[in-house]
Amino acid sequence: MCRYVQGRGIGRKLIEHAFNFAQKAGLHEVNLYTNELMTENIRYYLGLGFIEVGRRLEDGYRRVYFAKPLQLQ
Repeated sequence: MCRYVQGRGIGRKLIEHAFNFAQKAGLHEVNLYTNELMTENIRYYLGLGFIEVGRRLEDGYRRVYFAKPLQLQ
């Protein structure tokens, strides 16, 4: 995330929107990935309760995959 918007809660709001959208769609989990070099992202996603589910090289990028189960309402 660009430094001038870091710390304003925008990332958290985007993630919350994705959770709400997925829940309304009846999905059971949210999945995402980031580049392995983006260590701040990795810590952030882990702190939000995501679980690392894999790492692999794709299209020349080392990607880290995450999943977070959703509470169905």
